[in-house]
Amino acid sequence: MSPTPERSGPRRVFLHVGLPKTGTTYLQDALWANKRLLRERGLLLPGARRRHLLASLEVREDPGLARRPGDTAHPWQDLVAEAQQWSGDVLVTHEFFAAASVEQVRRVVADLAGAEVHVLVTARAMPDLFISRWQEWVKNGARGRIDAYPPDGPRADTGEWGWPSFDLGIVLERWGAVLPHERVHVLPMAPGSSEPGELLRRFLGVLGLDDEGLEVPAAAANASLGLVEVELLRRVNAHLGDFRSAHDRGTWIRGYLGEGGVLPASREKFRPSRETVADLVARGERAQRMLREEGFDVVGDATLLEPGDLDGRRHPDEVDEAEMLACATEAMARLTGDVRSLTRERDALSQAPSRPPRLSWLRVNVRGRGPRTG
Repeated sequence: MSPTPERSGPRRVFLHVGLPKTGTTYLQDALWANKRLLRERGLLLPGARRRHLLASLEVREDPGLARRPGDTAHPWQDLVAEAQQWSGDVLVTHEFFAAASVEQVRRVVADLAGAEVHVLVTARAMPDLFISRWQEWVKNGARGRIDAYPPDGPRADTGEWGWPSFDLGIVLERWGAVLPHERVHVLPMAPGSSEPGELLRRFLGVLGLDDEGLEVPAAAANASLGLVEVELLRRVNAHLGDFRSAHDRGTWIRGYLGEGGVLPASREKFRPSRETVADLVARGERAQRMLREEGFDVVGDATLLEPGDLDGRRHPDEVDEAEMLACATEAMARLTGDVRSLTRERDALSQAPSRPPRLSWLRVNVRGRGPRTG
């Protein structure tokens, strides 16, 4: 039964703030697919999925919010207003919340006054997470080499690509400066797990729920590129100068080139420089000390946050021209096949103007997801 309005506002509000590339898309797919059932069990996901993305931009005062298509007026306040009409628990989820400053976190908690606010942080070993983040950055149109990540600039401190967006120690420091540490729940995860539903069960457990009867995705949603493919895409990005909007980058660079089956799928793993790895290990050790000593709630096996062995992996600078040419040749062949299919379908549509276009040739859904980091 849905909660009845016996009190003003929600009992508890859970903010799932990332980290990006830690199973966030898998979790969000499962949560949104079961929105109705979760509501029946007392958990409200306010608004629509995209509204949570927009709300994260508003909270972090991201100037890119105004450039997003559709209704971008006060998305965070919209979620808060709906939450205030609910007497049970509320969940807001998007990985872009992670980089909020201490002052922004304070405003979030103030907006939710009267509710018991909790934060959920999914996390993984820092070197492995860094490699995934750089790849995601490239899939969203970036041109920088791996050791130049994360980018500097005016948005580095609260933007979705800077250290505060995925350095667990910084995230704990900021959110833990406002919330009691026992309400900051950290869920370590191992990427490529054969049982991704285990992360969902731990996540729901923090909310006091289980996965019985839920429609659960079979596997993680985001595909990874191998070493040669991501280095090729990084170089291609230099020639895509007019793909500047979030829609273009998310749909065509990330969705089509990066994840649409155009590039081969070698899956070869790689590493940053030794100096970068040393810095990442130090950052990870700092976060682990905080978890051991400062009373944060660790839900799962903290040893999953220990770095793995990167020996034997190549650096992107070690990719040679012959490998790049072979990858580009295969990609061009697939692109040519797509263009042919599109041309044939266009010609068929011109013969039957009343038939709605399907664009069935395309390897990727092009509904305009925008950049995604989860």
